[in-house]
Amino acid sequence: MTGSRRVWIGVLAVVLIVSAALVIRNQLRVAANRQTRRAEASRRVQARAELFAEIQPVNVTNCELQRFGEPHDGGYPLCVNLLAAVKAGYSYGISGYDGWGCDVSRQLHVPVHQYDCFDLRVPSCPGGDTVFHGECIAPTKFTEDGRPFDTFSHQFAGNGHADVPLVMKIDVEGAEWDAFLLAPDSVFSHIDQLDVEFHHVEDPKYAEAMRRLKRFFSIAHVHYNNFSCDPALQPFPSWAFEVLLVNKRIAKTDGAPAAAAPAGLDAPNNASAPDCQASAGTASTRAARSGPAR
Repeated sequence: MTGSRRVWIGVLAVVLIVSAALVIRNQLRVAANRQTRRAEASRRVQARAELFAEIQPVNVTNCELQRFGEPHDGGYPLCVNLLAAVKAGYSYGISGYDGWGCDVSRQLHVPVHQYDCFDLRVPSCPGGDTVFHGECIAPTKFTEDGRPFDTFSHQFAGNGHADVPLVMKIDVEGAEWDAFLLAPDSVFSHIDQLDVEFHHVEDPKYAEAMRRLKRFFSIAHVHYNNFSCDPALQPFPSWAFEVLLVNKRIAKTDGAPAAAAPAGLDAPNNASAPDCQASAGTASTRAARSGPAR
């Protein structure tokens, strides 16, 4: 065998060895990525299951539910007979309209403070006492892109409501989770009723936030937003859902599951699309249609 032939055979062997190593490395990478995706999918499934278990409503025996706000998107229920002590309302996430805040102000004869730093249109409320603030809610005070953010504590205190009974509605496209997780206990102690539209369902911290809220509140009602139905999110029919929380200072409950909502209390957020509500305690839905929450 000539020297040049031995060289070419050596080069070929090296090429084959390197190629085999690259194939093996690629196969290992694919396997690792597949395992990572499976683990992430499993984590998301577990996070949804834990959150879904935490948001099941209970029977608040002394609650008379009444809808406040718009007939479709923007309307939320409150225990109307448990509002007598309320001295002020807070409405977060306005987008130029706030039927909920206007109804609360006019029916309870209290001021309602409205907060939104993305849409600075001031809602009209004839006969009501509403005060618009071009500011958003956050766990800390800061300014970003010219938009001011502040905490519940600072906003309550700034309006003279540091320790008076309040009623609140909040729909802030996902910012609610951290705001609730990081707020001091004193914030929740004097909120009598809290209407929240929660967004997204696959982060483990969401169940943690809900467990924290349940230290202070009983969940009286849940409604799913049909702007964001998604059959891939079982047991959730939708990734946006509205929850009424009633402070345990005033709520009486027997611990039983909540009964079906009274006729006329709930309505699809999107009146022109199929609804998607979870059957009591199950993941079944009547319909599903994807889309952004409003």
